[in-house]
Amino acid sequence: MASTADIRNGLIINLNGDLLRIIEFQHVKMARGGARIRTKFKNIRTGQVVDNTFRSGEKLDVVRLEAVEMQYLYHDGNHYIFMNTETYDQVPLDDEIFKEASQYVKENEVIKVLFFGSEAVDIDIPSHVNLVIADAEPGMKGDTVTGASKAAVMETGLTIQVPLFLNVGDKVRIDTRSGAYVERIKE
Repeated sequence: MASTADIRNGLIINLNGDLLRIIEFQHVKMARGGARIRTKFKNIRTGQVVDNTFRSGEKLDVVRLEAVEMQYLYHDGNHYIFMNTETYDQVPLDDEIFKEASQYVKENEVIKVLFFGSEAVDIDIPSHVNLVIADAEPGMKGDTVTGASKAAVMETGLTIQVPLFLNVGDKVRIDTRSGAYVERIKE
């Protein structure tokens, strides 16, 4: 058991049977009362965002998830199919768990799937990924000065804003937390 002093962003707790990830928190000191901790959680299973307030020193049930490296195989319409790289067991993940991150992960790529017991509840993708531009307006020489951008579709179907000088076939680095272009990768 942990206490409210252990609260930090990204911590996962079990509250009334729900697995909740702390998105943000704030310590609030009351004038005559004890301190309170206001938290904003995201329910791992449903994606719902919930606010809660704890008294200082209150006990929390911290959950440890097991990370297993798995290879993303394919999407069958309702589920994303992953394979354990050690045991070759295949695990289907619901659209709610992987839908948002599927824009950053290519087929046959290995990522970490987080398990609570035998249930896959979340995924852990890297903070930056390298993807190839599949569709974009042609770039022009000299377009590096203005700082303007254009829409480009990546090989996974993700659409982001990239500088004007990039073309189809260029490899770019993307920040998965914000979905923003970082840099061009030269090979």
